[in-house]
Amino acid sequence: MADEKKKPAPKKEAKPEAAVAEKPAAKPAEDRPKKSAPTTGAAAGEATKTAEAPVAAVAAPTAAELLGEDASAKKIIKAKHAKNVVVGIANILATFNNTQVTITDMHGNLIGWSSAGRVGFKGSRKSTAYAAQQVAQDAARQAMAHGMKEVEIRVKGPGSGRESAIRALQAIGMEITSIKDVTPIPHNGCRPRKKRRV
Repeated sequence: MADEKKKPAPKKEAKPEAAVAEKPAAKPAEDRPKKSAPTTGAAAGEATKTAEAPVAAVAAPTAAELLGEDASAKKIIKAKHAKNVVVGIANILATFNNTQVTITDMHGNLIGWSSAGRVGFKGSRKSTAYAAQQVAQDAARQAMAHGMKEVEIRVKGPGSGRESAIRALQAIGMEITSIKDVTPIPHNGCRPRKKRRV
């Protein structure tokens, strides 16, 4: 009798183990996709195609847009309706605190401009030569979007960005026809202020 009682107990334990072992195998985890695929085979195929197609379409333009300056140049042309000015004047104002570059046509009509503050420099960084280089490139891109190729440079002021702005205009691809220094110089015109008393 003791043997008979022990035998049913292992059988009862074995049955749940077999059932547990069978349940994962019997679970239709693999079968469910197969069942759903035949029922909506065409719909599922179209859904996967439509899901993949927009991802590919979105990825390609973003990569092209991230390549750089071409997108910004197109935006300028659309916004301002290209003026097709080939020859112009680049006025560089280099003070001790800032650098401004203004590009006009030969009559003085504005085509593009930039300053160190507009490019993103603040405080004492605006007076650096690197800031002047960035300013000149920004103004030149605006002018080139309107078709400008040749430029006559007029420099005013004693700032550190004089030469670097000229070099930046040349490096970006503009032809420089002449460089003039138009810094105003007094020649005994006005009466000086009275002497400072200390």
